[in-house]
Formats: sequence, structure tokens, C-alpha cells
Amino acid sequence: MKVRFDFQGKTKQGKLFGRKSCEEVAEEVRQHKISLIRNVPIQGIYIEDIDMSQEVYTVIDEITGKTNAYAPVTITFSADSLEDAVKFTMKEEFRTVEVLEPEGLSLSRLDIERLLLKISEEMMDYRSYLQRKFDNWK
Repeated sequence: MKVRFDFQGKTKQGKLFGRKSCEEVAEEVRQHKISLIRNVPIQGIYIEDIDMSQEVYTVIDEITGKTNAYAPVTITFSADSLEDAVKFTMKEEFRTVEVLEPEGLSLSRLDIERLLLKISEEMMDYRSYLQRKFDNWK
């Protein structure tokens, strides 16, 4: 599989001198996250290639009017199972996925049940993460 993550650069308010731009922060976040992926083994995931050649880009949030910077990275990997691939890709930074191999896939009833269970678990974990983030924001 080939997956793309876009890491967001969030600047802290309050500092005037020496403050980094959101683009610089996005690049630092990307470097940090990729070093973790390279150096910390992930069960069932085998990293084949990491492409960080894409430029950092910015978008304006329609609601807040703030400029947000994102640093994209494309990771080519293989996984022992679909459940492992789901666990690896289900992150806030996830943007796209391309299945390189196999060309076709046949799932048994048990495989589908496991996959749906893993997706449900990841969504519950993400919901819990968002709730904690929202609670700390208040």
C-alpha cells in the first residue's frame, strides 16, 4: 500500500520573537513523526519507502480564518493483514491510500468481521482522542 499523511504545523500564540512559522513547525512535525516511524517497529507493518519530497503547503481555515500549514509524506508499506493496515493508516493526518498489491482481494466472512471490528476500535480510539482534545481546549 501507499498512504499519504499530511502533518499539520500548529504554532503557539504569545511569543513574538523567535517564533517559528506554521510552515517550519509543519516540517518539524513531519521530521519527528517520520523518525518515529523509521525507528519504532510497528507490529505487522513493513516500511518499504518514505517520500518527503513534497512541499509544505498552506490553507486558510474557513471557520477561523487562520492559515494552517501541512507537510505531506507518502509511505509505501506492506502489512501482514488488513487489520494491521487499518491500524497504521487510521490517524488524524491520513489523506489518501493506494493499494498496490494484490490486484484483487477475496475476504471470508470472518475476515470481514475482523476488519469491521478493527475499524470500529480505531474509530472509538479516535473519538476518545478528539474528546480529550476538546476537553483540554475548553
